[in-house]
Amino acid sequence: MFDDRELWKQISAGNADAFETWYGETAPRLRSFLHHLTGSEPAADDLMQETYTYIWRRPDGFDPDRGTLRAWLYGIARKQAAQWWRKQRPADPLPDDRPARALAETNSILADAFNRLPPDDRALLWLREVEGHSYAELAAMLDVPIGTVRSRLFAAREALRDVWHSPAPMKGGRS
Repeated sequence: MFDDRELWKQISAGNADAFETWYGETAPRLRSFLHHLTGSEPAADDLMQETYTYIWRRPDGFDPDRGTLRAWLYGIARKQAAQWWRKQRPADPLPDDRPARALAETNSILADAFNRLPPDDRALLWLREVEGHSYAELAAMLDVPIGTVRSRLFAAREALRDVWHSPAPMKGGRS
């Protein structure tokens, strides 16, 4: 395909084929990322659509000197998910109170522990450990210094370790 600059040049010029190709390459992993952030497939789908629409409507939004196109995409998606969380009613379930159906989907102890983390910790760990973004890419996505990325990752890993070593919350009350 193209490097980021050439690809973005094509997309920002309104080349729908270039955008569609890029979408096809990035959408499955982005959807998975958003699903892990929200715990909801419909929300992940909506946020993914909002993310790509945002990008399509802002042909001058990406600056290749600040990071990769993929890092920019995930940064926008992370911000969309954060807005989504802020709009949720307080009575809506939090990630650690998801119905058994959502937990059964993940079907693993690690996924349960991961889902019990705060959304920001989940996002950071997902982007680093699953998506493989570098510290520099994460710094560009979060618009923070690399040292801040390192300290946040350390704290997120410690939180995961604490969750891993604590008993899982009981579902449905007493047993």
